[in-house]
Amino acid sequence: MDLLKVAKNNTPKKPKKYPFHYKFLSLLSVVRGYNIVIIVLAQYLASIFIFSPEKPLRYIVLDLNLYFIVLATICVIASGYIINNFYDADKDKINKPQKTKIDSIVSQQTKLYIYFFLNFLGFFFGWLVSWRAALFFAIYIFLIWLYSHKLKRYPLAKLFSAAILAIIPFFAVFVYYKNFSTIIFTHASFLFFVLLIRELIKDLENIEGDIVLNYITLPIKYGERFTKMLISLITVFTLSPTYFLLKYPEIGFMKYYFYFSIIILLIFSVLLWRSNSKKNYIILHNILKILIIAGVFSLVFIDTSVIIKKIV
Repeated sequence: MDLLKVAKNNTPKKPKKYPFHYKFLSLLSVVRGYNIVIIVLAQYLASIFIFSPEKPLRYIVLDLNLYFIVLATICVIASGYIINNFYDADKDKINKPQKTKIDSIVSQQTKLYIYFFLNFLGFFFGWLVSWRAALFFAIYIFLIWLYSHKLKRYPLAKLFSAAILAIIPFFAVFVYYKNFSTIIFTHASFLFFVLLIRELIKDLENIEGDIVLNYITLPIKYGERFTKMLISLITVFTLSPTYFLLKYPEIGFMKYYFYFSIIILLIFSVLLWRSNSKKNYIILHNILKILIIAGVFSLVFIDTSVIIKKIV
């Protein structure tokens, strides 16, 4: 498919003119700037407190290669949101009418040009680190496009690929530091399960637009009850990595986050079975967002001695 041709056809011939700051805010909405900020923060906090706790704070903050990896991540994720927005334009008009109005301030054609430019920048920043990093981000770019264009039309492929793509940015830093500890894999599995739950909640939340545009998702194919049962099962799966993480003394005060997550997920499960409207599912989605954001900030408590060493 010629993306630029489609973009031109979907762009009004006489678009309304908006001030620059309107267009900038619209673009931030499209690329979900708040999500990118959280991911960057998570990459740096993970670098400081998990991947290289023995290195001085100054060394990590001034590490040029890490800086380029973070920049590449920002560019590739932003471009991913743009291409996803491009393919979901019709569905979002139904599921997210207010956000769609904001996003449409920037034309589809302009979004496509920015998409290609950001992908080039992401590859370039990766190349400044090494050819392996460039290859990593090139593959990531392709996978995001494949997900947006093809995989999201197949329920199971959509579910697992969305969760995997969301967790890949952390593996960019993980591979860079070559820190292959068990605790990191266990933590990643916990995050993976939470992301699976979030994707299923999003499917329940967007079921109206998916039906109208003939998208096949798990709630549409198997029903809401089956989807809730699957979410409940995955919620139980989160207890396994949580149990093993609590056995590691290295997680320090972060253990309280996992106690907190158990309580939140129990409350979440009760609310899930009482939910039967888009509004309810949005609330559940926001609960999961809070849980993920809290997990990012709790990284600073993984070992309080590290904080003291870094400051001193």
